[in-house]
Amino acid sequence: MPDGVRTGRSGCSFPAMASKPQVIELMLASTLKSVARAEALAHEVCGRAGFDEDDRHRIEMAVHETMINAIRHGNKEDARKRVRLIFKMFPDRLEIRIRDQGPGFELGRVADPLDAGNLLKASGRGIFLVRAFVDELRVRKIEGSGTEVTLVKRKNSNTKSDQGGKHREHEGKTPPR
Repeated sequence: MPDGVRTGRSGCSFPAMASKPQVIELMLASTLKSVARAEALAHEVCGRAGFDEDDRHRIEMAVHETMINAIRHGNKEDARKRVRLIFKMFPDRLEIRIRDQGPGFELGRVADPLDAGNLLKASGRGIFLVRAFVDELRVRKIEGSGTEVTLVKRKNSNTKSDQGGKHREHEGKTPPR
């Protein structure tokens, strides 16, 4: 193994942190085994990026929920379709992009799991949880190639447990560059 490259429990190797952003990219099958692999890689990347154990857990859960959505709702568990997973480590934050090959969805149309009619449903809490665990959530439909969800977690941020609510107007819109 070359100097500065490490292989972790996910089976992926990545270079040691440098001054420029480090990028790790995988193409994963639309299977539930891929969810576990993505979660394990998230744990390793978060450790390399310097997140504490609480933030690691939050990020892992956000990756888990987003991968489940990409596989079940985006790719409809179609074995011919793939999920692209990209981790981009910056000195001040971690950006995670998860792209499926499905038809897409409107973030504003996702049902609120706290509405009385949704409280007893067995599913429908994924986006709600992701919003609670990360500092920023963006959804972008990519014409002809699926939907990309971007999760941003800043180091030393104070993500509050009430951030999963539906009044997050900036989400789903393309941020200024």
